Amino acid sequence: MTPLNFRSLDLNLLRVFDEVMSERSLTKAAHKLSITQPAVSNAMRRLREALGDELLVRQGQGVEPTPRAQALWPVIREALQHLEGALSPDDFNPETAHTTFVLAMADATAATLIPPLYPILEKEAPGVGIRLLPLVTRDPRALLDAGEADMAVGYFPAVLADLTARAQAGALVAFDNRRLYEGEYLCVMRKGHALEHVQLTLDNYCAARHMLVSFSGRSFGFIDEALASLGRSREVVLTVNQFFTAGRVIMHSDLLTILPRHFVPVTGMEEQLVLRELPFDVTPVHVDALWRRRGPHPQAYDWLLRTLARAAAVTFSNHHVPVPPHA
Repeated sequence: MTPLNFRSLDLNLLRVFDEVMSERSLTKAAHKLSITQPAVSNAMRRLREALGDELLVRQGQGVEPTPRAQALWPVIREALQHLEGALSPDDFNPETAHTTFVLAMADATAATLIPPLYPILEKEAPGVGIRLLPLVTRDPRALLDAGEADMAVGYFPAVLADLTARAQAGALVAFDNRRLYEGEYLCVMRKGHALEHVQLTLDNYCAARHMLVSFSGRSFGFIDEALASLGRSREVVLTVNQFFTAGRVIMHSDLLTILPRHFVPVTGMEEQLVLRELPFDVTPVHVDALWRRRGPHPQAYDWLLRTLARAAAVTFSNHHVPVPPHA
């Protein structure tokens, strides 16, 4: 294979490649680029010849990338975005901006952030909108890569560990993250539960029947991992995918579940629920924002992150929940 002569490469081909990879469709990419589909096809043919790889294979109504294309895309996209950012500096002014941020988060996170966030937007950034998507995974990188959301907010310990390992190995890291707040999980039961007025021990906790909140639908979560490290287990008889749903079920059953401490007061269910510290150690919950590095948006994202952190501070200052370890 003839080595690529980068100096003779038409960089416009990389813009076409980036759009096709994002859309997984030559027709959609042509529409986004305001050119014809034959022009997109021709550009991809020239890039295939230059790189010596098929890059894309047809699948159904769209196209799927080859392993070489998958490896190249993050590098090319980041380079294009840095170039765009350098040529079009981001002078984000929240007072005059007219834009919408798409955020992916679970219902408990939304209940923590959105009620105090909206008054800030209304007063300081009236042209800025927020659109929420449900977060259904602990690894939202595919969602962000596809451009379906600008930012994901949640608990992503495995993702952050992977990004740290990649950075330490000198590999390309295509995502940034920032800590917004820390919380902790508590055991939650209904008023009148048999365990309400006794000490919650590891034995009676494991002997009870449990409900698990799982975005993915898996019936084994981080609480089960913590118990397994102690050689113990619990009986999960119900799995739901929303914290609000879990609260409603707990009010009318003898199940135990785990909810974020700061979430309970904002549900309106606090008077019907009993909170207890867990009888074993669990790593504190770190709620982080995760987003794909984008050249033209650093000031806008910085403003959004600061504003989300302000909203979290309002919730935490208004809702302090003292929790006795036992009755």
